[in-house]
Amino acid sequence: MNRPEREAAARQIMEQTPAPVPPDLGAEAVRRGERLLRRRQLVRRVLWLLACAAVVAFSVWAARVHPWTEPPSQTTPSITGW
Repeated sequence: MNRPEREAAARQIMEQTPAPVPPDLGAEAVRRGERLLRRRQLVRRVLWLLACAAVVAFSVWAARVHPWTEPPSQTTPSITGW
């Protein structure tokens, strides 16, 4: 199909009468959109809550265990009595 044929086909489609639309289509789309937004907002809040809980848990663990300090050596015995 060459360019003039495509243009003629597009014009023919645009000149046709539009298909009938259900009267409650707009209200249904708004309802679904609001529900989708609420669901996304809930998921975002839960993820932030989990991230904050992970930060608190890590902070408590790090404060108790002190992972940044070097553990005492277990391979060399202590020297006493010199």
